[in-house]
Amino acid sequence: MGNQSRGPTCPQIGVRAASAAFSALLVAAGSLAAVVGPPPAGAATKHAGTVIVLTAGSLETIMKTAVEPGFHKATGYTVTDIPGGSTGLAQDIKGGIHRADVFWSAAPTSDRLLMGAKNGNWVTWYLTFATTSLVLGYEPKDRFASAIRHGPWWKVVTEPGFRIGRTNPVTDPKGRLTVDALRKAARQHKDAALAAIVEDEATVFTETSLVGRLQAGQLDAGFFYAVEAAAAHFPTVPLAGVGEKADYTLTVVAKAPHPAAADAFVAWLLSPAAKRLLAAHGLDELGKPVLAGKKSEVPASLKKVVG
Repeated sequence: MGNQSRGPTCPQIGVRAASAAFSALLVAAGSLAAVVGPPPAGAATKHAGTVIVLTAGSLETIMKTAVEPGFHKATGYTVTDIPGGSTGLAQDIKGGIHRADVFWSAAPTSDRLLMGAKNGNWVTWYLTFATTSLVLGYEPKDRFASAIRHGPWWKVVTEPGFRIGRTNPVTDPKGRLTVDALRKAARQHKDAALAAIVEDEATVFTETSLVGRLQAGQLDAGFFYAVEAAAAHFPTVPLAGVGEKADYTLTVVAKAPHPAAADAFVAWLLSPAAKRLLAAHGLDELGKPVLAGKKSEVPASLKKVVG
């Protein structure tokens, strides 16, 4: 029997078909890339992980409703927020009770408690970047609401049966400002009843519980920062004649467990987008942030932002 001519084997056909299909796929991918193009220059890189922020209690609501979701959307990082009185938080950092990446305080004095060798050098620099006024906040349906709206604040808070709330001046800068406001008003109006509020421990509550007590009707009014009253939707009256204000500061804490996330949080909070967000929630940005401490200790990624 003579030899018969045979066509290509099945395996050969399969290899050639696969090769042709792969070439077609490469051509299609190239065409798609040409249409879509490369990622835009400067596109934000999304990250994973967390940043631990010790935050003044007056910012608790704005942190939960605006800052945390805004920062996560912009960077991918999530925030572990620990709120409290700024002085108390500084003591917690110094005592090792809380590990922190960022300290967002309501008073420069709290940062200074962490500066220097005798204080552990936990803070070597801080930036004062925003402010808010101390005000009297109240519920619109409260029995004293009309009197608060129309009468001098310093007179209303001393009326019989009036339940006033404030924070502890030992652990919270707002409590210290409240004491200053009451004493100043007592001198101005020669009203001993105002000074008596300072001595009444029954008027003192934790910073994180004061909003809830007012909302629950346990108080007729409380001393708040404008930013937290706005977040809780309380009507307020200014403390005419005293004009106390809080200055908010930012710093990256020494030995931060998540330094990259800490730098990203500070940079984002000082960005134009975040400034607009904070302003919409009642926090007034300073025209030019003020740096205190050692500029050389500011992380390299923040030097341009901090200035």
